[in-house]
Amino acid sequence: MIPQQIVDYLERNAVAYERHPHRRACTAQELAASMHVPGRRVAKSVIVKGGDQIWIAVLPATEVVDEERLAEVLGVPSVRLLHEADFEGLFAGCEPGAEPPFGALFGLPVVADSALAEADRIVFCAGSHEEAIEIRYQDFRRLEGDPKTGAFGRFPASAPRVWDEWPESRAR
Repeated sequence: MIPQQIVDYLERNAVAYERHPHRRACTAQELAASMHVPGRRVAKSVIVKGGDQIWIAVLPATEVVDEERLAEVLGVPSVRLLHEADFEGLFAGCEPGAEPPFGALFGLPVVADSALAEADRIVFCAGSHEEAIEIRYQDFRRLEGDPKTGAFGRFPASAPRVWDEWPESRAR
């Protein structure tokens, strides 16, 4: 079940949203598969530390954080991925591993991967491994106060490359 503070946050900010119950999914790719949506439309939240600040890095489920690129986007010397124990208690009411991309709600800055802008609508975990929320990408940006954006995701080395689906913004 989605924590009430997330529902209240969306409604208080007049964001149209859809709730999607699904079978238990503990990764963003599992969420995409369970909902039958492309992984590039599923926004996953990765909690990182850049400089002295904890950030929510939001990127497509099909990608992983490239720490060097993210450090460049944030303008910090280095970035490291945090373990759940490192940010325990920051996401009250949320299941571990189901952190939503709403930094404004939890007092954390957000950085969004530019590949997400290619989707009109995004789907994400909203505090639960058994229910997701879908909203317009532009509403996400508005909620987060136009977050810092840049290309910091990369396809995992083990992932098959589907070149006809490679977004132009990812070409380097």
